[in-house]
Amino acid sequence: MATTKRDYYEILGVARGATEEEIKKAFRRKARELHPDVNPDPGAEAQFKEAAEAYEVLSNAESRELYDAYGHEGLRGRAASDFADFGTFQDLFDAFFGGDVFGRGGGRRAAHGQDAGVALSISFVESALGVEREVEYDAVVACGTCHGSGQAEGARMERCTACAGQGQLRQIVRGPLGQFIRTQVCPTCSGAGEVPSEPCATCGGAGRVAEKRRLSVQIPGGIASGQQVRLVGRGHAGERGAPPGDLYVAVEVEADERFRRDGMDVVTRVAVPVTEAMVGGNLTVPTVDGEAHVEIRPGTQSGDQVVLRGKGFPAIQGRGRGDQRVVIDVRVPKVQNDEGRKAVQRLAETLDDKSYREDEGFFGRLKHAFR
Repeated sequence: MATTKRDYYEILGVARGATEEEIKKAFRRKARELHPDVNPDPGAEAQFKEAAEAYEVLSNAESRELYDAYGHEGLRGRAASDFADFGTFQDLFDAFFGGDVFGRGGGRRAAHGQDAGVALSISFVESALGVEREVEYDAVVACGTCHGSGQAEGARMERCTACAGQGQLRQIVRGPLGQFIRTQVCPTCSGAGEVPSEPCATCGGAGRVAEKRRLSVQIPGGIASGQQVRLVGRGHAGERGAPPGDLYVAVEVEADERFRRDGMDVVTRVAVPVTEAMVGGNLTVPTVDGEAHVEIRPGTQSGDQVVLRGKGFPAIQGRGRGDQRVVIDVRVPKVQNDEGRKAVQRLAETLDDKSYREDEGFFGRLKHAFR
């Protein structure tokens, strides 16, 4: 089933009596908004081609006259442009304004080095306290033989014959606005416009080589799994002395059966015998700083918590530190023999309703907290 084409004036958002300049301005706006080089939306490319087709027809006096008189039917049999080969957004901007859309000069600057990445696994305790670890990763670095110049000792730089020293190759392509010049970086000189008369034997003239790097990294306390540490200037070397990229260390925190993280707090669950929960006592619990002693008050129930202030995670940016919440898990034993059952029965006879109070309430807990 054939698709009905939209009205060209509607596509560009102009009236049927629009002047040539108004049509051109309308297409400029559409191009800035929809060209695939600047708009990542999957549907933008199709809309751009539609706008380019509309402009090609309406910007030509003959085709516009046919379209105004007979609509899309009047254009049948006319050659259509290859909108997919229109070129980059820079080509489009140059065609309209004769300049660089990003405000750069005509020459090409050496490319900034790419960023590098490495993964690092640390323990739960290390994530809380911080740790210094060594990482190893592959990096592109400046050639030690030619110091990044790409030329052999005693050689000189000569004009690149492939691009005549321009650093760019130009190609004429046909688009909806006629013929345009598309430029690309010269692959022979990488845009420098010159090449060494004799390339460096170590790097083959590239000025850079790959090597293994070992680096000591300080992981801050409080970091969480999935976060990254950025080391500026530790990535891949740039071209011909351009600044290097950065190194990103992706941190993965190993699980620890003793602890769980909840925001800035550390949560620990400890098992307490029912007898100790009944009469109270002292308990030794693990923390990220080592062992600590906590008091178990008489009548402690499963799910009750004891809070250790300042034993959690520090804030990476700012001050303060979270707490450790010790969750009590009261364990009830199985009675193994008749003697045990008699002992439990004797205990039950000594208890009354007051011994099984549901909760001592807020003020009771407050009194215990300040005891």
